[in-house]
This record gives sequence, structure tokens and C-alpha cells, in this order.
Amino acid sequence: MSVALVTGGSRGIGRVISEKLAREGYNIAICYSGNESAAQETIAECKKHGVQAMFIKADVSREEDVKNMFDEVKELMGPVDVLVNNAGITKDGLLLRMTEEDYDSVLDTNLKGTFLCTKAAIKDMMKARKGKIVNITSIVGVNGNAGQSNYAASKAGIIGFTKSVAREYGSKGITVNAVAPGFIQTAMTDKLPENVKADYLKQIPVGRFGNPDDVANVVEFLASPKSDYVTGQVIEVTGGM
Repeated sequence: MSVALVTGGSRGIGRVISEKLAREGYNIAICYSGNESAAQETIAECKKHGVQAMFIKADVSREEDVKNMFDEVKELMGPVDVLVNNAGITKDGLLLRMTEEDYDSVLDTNLKGTFLCTKAAIKDMMKARKGKIVNITSIVGVNGNAGQSNYAASKAGIIGFTKSVAREYGSKGITVNAVAPGFIQTAMTDKLPENVKADYLKQIPVGRFGNPDDVANVVEFLASPKSDYVTGQVIEVTGGM
């Protein structure tokens, strides 16, 4: 049975991706940074589908944490076949008010974390001559967004990283793709003022906000053999925004 590791898999989009992959028969490992009860709930849901599931506390921006995470997953479940780099944070603010710490922490978690986890996963994938890496970027990394220069930079970096690693390892049977969600309804977006949400909705041709399942369905496709001839791509899940 294939092993899928989802970083930031305890809440929001990451949780729905984890549960979707469990439903498709993948053994699931997730990492979380702070909320252990949410991680426990997600793992309990995954196990309902008859698969193995485990959670690990890890800071994906720290190489030692990432190494320990992959070692633990390998020991308990086997090497990672599918890696979903989903862990991400925001620290929004206009450029002149943004501190160096606000910039560095977002780049460290979102972009460096993707680098460290991908590097850790690639070794065993090369030995197996197969593997699926799915990086969660954002439409903000394509279009930019006022007040999110750090977040946009990190997500644009993930796009360039995805395309480069896809070129490096395609001949080894490893595909590397990115998913760029638009406005997806989560606990984070629920906090936005109604007028802001109304403005966003006007930009979406399909006439509704996305939900985490819309993203998880694309991730599941990219994790499956159905996508074996798809690599180096950025698939936007935005309702046409």
C-alpha cells in the first residue's frame, strides 16, 4: 500500500487532502506544528477508511525536524511514495510595515520547507524509480496580491522550484507538479469581512468560492497513476478567477 505524507495535514485544505487520499487507499502520515488535537482528529478520520495513519510534530523549516519525520514514517510505514507539500503560513502586511522576521518566517516555512521535504523524499523515490510530489502554491504566486509580498514571493518560488525539480527527476519516474488554489473557503477565509469576500466573488466566473474538496480532487489525480505523463505543471483551482 502506498504511503502519502501531507505536511500541514491536520487542518484546512491539508486535512481534506489527507482524508481524500486515505479514502483512495493510501496509508497517511501528516505533520503539524501546533494543534495536536486537530492532528488526532484528522488521523482518526483517515483510519475510518481502513488505512494506517500517523501524525508527527515537525517544523518543516528545520532540516533536523524534516529528517526525523521522514525517518519515523519510513520506520513505521515504509518510504514515502507521495509527498504533498502543503504546510504554509501567512504574515500579511504592506511592504513598508513588513518586518524582516515576517518576511523570513513565511519564506522559511513555505518555500524552504518545500525544498527540505522534497529533498528528503527524493532519495527513496529514486531507488524505487517512482514517486509523486505535489506542491501547494497559490494564485497569489501567479498574480501577486497587495499586502502579501512575502507570501506571494514564497508561492512564486514554489512554482519555479516545481518546474526545476520536475526537469531534474522526470527520467527517474518521479513527477513534480503544483496546485494553485484561488479563494478557497476555510476557517482562515471565513474571518474576512463580507465586503472583501463580495469583491472576490465578482472576480470568479463560476460564481462561487472554492472548497477544500476542489483542491483535494486535483491533488488526488496528481498523486495517482492517471497523471504519470503530467509533470512540471501548475494547475490553477480558481473557478477561472
